[in-house]
Amino acid sequence: MHESEFEKNLYQQRREKLEQIAAIGQRNGLTYAEATYPNSYSATCTIPQLRKAYDSYTTEQLEEAPTPIQVSIAGRIMAIRVQGKAGFAQLQQGGQRFQIYVRKDDVGEDAFALYKLLDLGDHIGVRGHLFRTRTGELTVHVAPSGGKPAISFLAKAMLALPDKYHGLEDTELRYRQRYVDLFMNTGAVKPATPPPAAAPTATINDAVVPSGAKDPRISVEPALISAESVEGETPNVREVFVKRAAVLRAIRRFFDALGYLEVETPMMHQVAGGAAAQPFTTHHNALDLDLFLRIAPELYLKRLVVGGLDRVYEINRNFRNEGISTRHNPEFTMLEFYQAYANYHDLMKLSEELIIFVAKEVNGTTITYFNGHEINLGKWTKLSMREAIAHFWPQSAGAKPQAAAFNANESVGALVQQLRHANIRIDYDPKEPVGKTIATIFETVAESHLIQPTIIYDFPLAVSPLSKKKPDEPDWVERFEFYIGGFEVGNAFSELNDPVDQLARFEQQMSEKDRGDDEAMDMDEDYVRALGYGLPPTAGEGIGIDRLTMVLTNSKSIRDVILFPLLRPLVRQAETDEGKHGESAE
Repeated sequence: MHESEFEKNLYQQRREKLEQIAAIGQRNGLTYAEATYPNSYSATCTIPQLRKAYDSYTTEQLEEAPTPIQVSIAGRIMAIRVQGKAGFAQLQQGGQRFQIYVRKDDVGEDAFALYKLLDLGDHIGVRGHLFRTRTGELTVHVAPSGGKPAISFLAKAMLALPDKYHGLEDTELRYRQRYVDLFMNTGAVKPATPPPAAAPTATINDAVVPSGAKDPRISVEPALISAESVEGETPNVREVFVKRAAVLRAIRRFFDALGYLEVETPMMHQVAGGAAAQPFTTHHNALDLDLFLRIAPELYLKRLVVGGLDRVYEINRNFRNEGISTRHNPEFTMLEFYQAYANYHDLMKLSEELIIFVAKEVNGTTITYFNGHEINLGKWTKLSMREAIAHFWPQSAGAKPQAAAFNANESVGALVQQLRHANIRIDYDPKEPVGKTIATIFETVAESHLIQPTIIYDFPLAVSPLSKKKPDEPDWVERFEFYIGGFEVGNAFSELNDPVDQLARFEQQMSEKDRGDDEAMDMDEDYVRALGYGLPPTAGEGIGIDRLTMVLTNSKSIRDVILFPLLRPLVRQAETDEGKHGESAE
């Protein structure tokens, strides 16, 4: 548990403080458990609710109220200072902070002794009335009320809070200790403190202190011992995940309003299907059955359309045993939805409407900022894959390809050579289907340019085993992907519903797997059987929730929008040293 001798010693010191806090509680009739880790605390409001209700109140409004405004709040101590017989602290709850003022004469001997035993990170509850300090800070003047104590101890932080917890300097630590990241990196907290209309006064020790006068207890307010993130702007980690939740709520509202039914499908599959990806494997002991973790829910959702559920959607977790990058995580969240009697053109329109709706619900605008770009999610461009390759063809690679260049192995191979002669790296296997090479060319020359919302439509058959063919071009399919910020966010197509054609495509995929393609699909005979009962004309789409959240929150990495991303285990220094000794001995 302890990462250093210093941390071990600090833990023991705080343990001793906890025992002293317990002794204070027991003197006042509490049991050890009630004094150290009570079960609950009754607050009148949360800190965000308190700010919303009273941030606009001036000093005069607070002082002229018929009776002082009594409140009770709870939170984590993020700043604290004791000077003489008084002190200030900042409590944090719900990503917002509120100042409290504690004076020995008001709270009593035991409560003030408790206050002096508090550390950054401790949880407490306080009661008192609202006032503004000389600097205009809205504050709770702590005092007992209604026979209840002024300060209630709720939990001890046995580990020290980071002194300077800078996410950009120690990104991996933020991911590993997200529980610290969430309460430390809440962005710049700037409570509204309007200047009072008249010179304020504050009552300290029953004496009136005019504005501008120096009282030793009030003067400590700006010098709190604080667990600040860093000077200047800091990431608001909490807000990212609040917005992620808002994204999911908005998606559900959008589809529910259109008559879609939210469903749940299995996460363990006997056949890894619905996408081109490597699966994770597991074993079911009772059935003695090897299974795959879901790479996509697609084939189950289309089974439901066969069953008569014409509009279905699922917000699902998928698992792919592949690389990790700023855009890829082994487990991720997808939205998939299917609509009977529709095609890919219908979903192009629906996708634009969905993204615009979600953006407005989450951010209140279609304008977002990502990786230094201002992006207008309300303005979309459409290009076929072949048009996109020609449009973004690098000048250094020679003449732009004409439509006929995509029709044969030789001409597509020539495009690869043009790129290589321009020193543009591109993966190419002459034995792979020509359509797969075309898709690779697109990814190489066009994808990174697609910053503004862009729909790329009409994909090669070779990379689209579940899509319906274009009637006039059998080597191409009715499929589109949409891109924002330079990467794919959604993938959709008119669904293949011919069971004979689907069986042939699965067989082709099996041939690709035998040729060494680890991402090729397996045969799913039951799905082919389901198609035999009749899948109506249907369009379906998958949208990456993590990537969409990245765009809406200006998060550079997918790990920034996943609460607990998968990381390599930490290797402790002692183990590393032992390994070095072992290597030298050998």
